[in-house]
Amino acid sequence: MIKPRLDTLLDRVDSHYACVLVSAKRARQINSYFGQLGEGLGAIIPPQVTSVARKPLSIAFEEVAAGKIIPVEPEPALEDESGEGEPAE
Repeated sequence: MIKPRLDTLLDRVDSHYACVLVSAKRARQINSYFGQLGEGLGAIIPPQVTSVARKPLSIAFEEVAAGKIIPVEPEPALEDESGEGEPAE
């Protein structure tokens, strides 16, 4: 059983697939943050919510539910309009 509930997460994200992608990427970032704490590098953003959870994925789910992590879809790549496929005259 995950907390927050899946229906709460889907209110913030368009689909299950997008929820998995966003949460997994953020969990890897959180895990890297905790891994570098002793080194003092500070290049990765710390968790954005106060949580009692110990697992990075649970913290990522809480961030998505709180609206701290907003998924942004990349713009589709446009085909090159220069006509490279056509023979030159």
